[in-house]
Amino acid sequence: KRIFLFSDMKSSTTIAEQLGHIKYFELLKEYYSDFTDAIIRHSGEVYQYVGDEIVISWTYEKGIKDNNCINCFFAMKEDLNKRANWYSATFGVAPSFKAGFHIGKVTAGEIGALKKEIVFTGDVLNTTARIQGLCNQYNVDNLISEDLIKELQLGHKFQISSLGMNELRGKEDSLELLTIQPLTSKIGYD
Repeated sequence: KRIFLFSDMKSSTTIAEQLGHIKYFELLKEYYSDFTDAIIRHSGEVYQYVGDEIVISWTYEKGIKDNNCINCFFAMKEDLNKRANWYSATFGVAPSFKAGFHIGKVTAGEIGALKKEIVFTGDVLNTTARIQGLCNQYNVDNLISEDLIKELQLGHKFQISSLGMNELRGKEDSLELLTIQPLTSKIGYD
């Protein structure tokens, strides 16, 4: 049972076209580097980098503890925002991102003949990708499945808003999606 966060840079195609492939690659290196401390502080594991997308995962226990999975997202945003002026001066744009969260069972194992890799498989991965893909439709920077929200102990530090039941492409059952925001600018994710 694992928690996944699929994070995707907003307007990445436009940014890549404006910067060109070499400068865009330099931006991506900085962008991913800026997430490192937040991921480590909140016990996350980088599962994959896919273009401008980063997939972060937690074991159930580590992701739920102290709301690590949610606090990681907000710490990543804060760390990126701290360097917004630098990004603007260096690249002419300050990147931002959106994320989808979900929880579920996976199978882990080694695959590949020419290049071996440990991979996770399971419905949770496809579902998380579909959830993240709906952020633009709802004009939010995060979407979280009801399944995950039910597992967290969020207390009074967050405002949670339901976006209702959603049919996800390729899924038979609808899923309630929610978005979350901290109630204060500092909620203790440092």
